[in-house]
Amino acid sequence: MKIIECAQISKRFRIPHVRVYTLKQAFIRHVRRQTTYDELWALREVSFTVEEGESLGGGGPNGAGKSTLLAILARVIRPTTGSARVNGRVCSLLGLGAGFNEELTGRENVYLNAALLGMARAEVHRNYDSIVAFAELGEFMDAPLKAYSSGMRVRLAFSVAVHADPQIYLLDEVLAVGDAHFSRKSAEKMAELRRSGRTTVLASHDLTAVCELCSRALWIERGQVIALGRAPEVVQAYTRAVMEADARGA
Repeated sequence: MKIIECAQISKRFRIPHVRVYTLKQAFIRHVRRQTTYDELWALREVSFTVEEGESLGGGGPNGAGKSTLLAILARVIRPTTGSARVNGRVCSLLGLGAGFNEELTGRENVYLNAALLGMARAEVHRNYDSIVAFAELGEFMDAPLKAYSSGMRVRLAFSVAVHADPQIYLLDEVLAVGDAHFSRKSAEKMAELRRSGRTTVLASHDLTAVCELCSRALWIERGQVIALGRAPEVVQAYTRAVMEADARGA
């Protein structure tokens, strides 16, 4: 069963030549037709499908369009042209901790963030001890979030997300954050979720993680698909292309 279907997706961003800082300024420039833009095509005619239970890794240089693609799949933004169909409950780990409140405690933020991910309060209550145990933050859960380090926030956010029990995970570099211990723990958890039949789409510069966690890989560059196939083969082709480009530039 195809759980994700993308057909000829293109995404254009309009970048104003002059930055405005208030709605009044923007309105005046618009009325006077003083606003001019550059066009940036982050994606161009990207097409692929993902089967239920499959893991797809996205690789490519910075600015290739990987994060834009995940944002479209998460319905955060819409494509300019083309279509993206996602059939199932989605958990988007595009910005860990998005929706956290600095003034609330870790415990309160668990319930807040879980609600944003679509979990019912009773569901959060059943999983609360497991969430805290995975994050390894038991003694800090009643402290305000503003007292947390960035690593502690990452651990809490990731733990909430992996307990949301969606059908589809969209991951943007989340396995590269936190300390080495938690990075390994996160990778092991994602491998476990993959074995349990969850569908995952991972955008990462960590090519080892793409090979280990994904069955197929999508190589994107300048918004276009360069290669799509078995993860080791695509990663090898991408690595070879990078090395050849570096050699030419040396």
